Amino acid sequence: MSVALQIRDVPEDVRDILAEQARARGQSLQTYLLLLIRAEARRSRNADALARFEDRDDGYRAQVGETAEEIRTMRADREAHVTGEA
Repeated sequence: MSVALQIRDVPEDVRDILAEQARARGQSLQTYLLLLIRAEARRSRNADALARFEDRDDGYRAQVGETAEEIRTMRADREAHVTGEA
């Protein structure tokens, strides 16, 4: 079941920007705003799920760039093994 939402006191310039973004996507303002609201709700659920694991210390915490470097190293090791260069 869906419900109706109403937003009051939206400044004209904000409405104009949103209407233009909707037009650029070939959507009505109604459709565009509904998609924005759904996306925000999904992000909120994702943030809630991540927050449940925030204090866990039983996993691996990589620093920025570490994982990519580890993957490169593993691929190089695998390639060396396959080609007999190991």
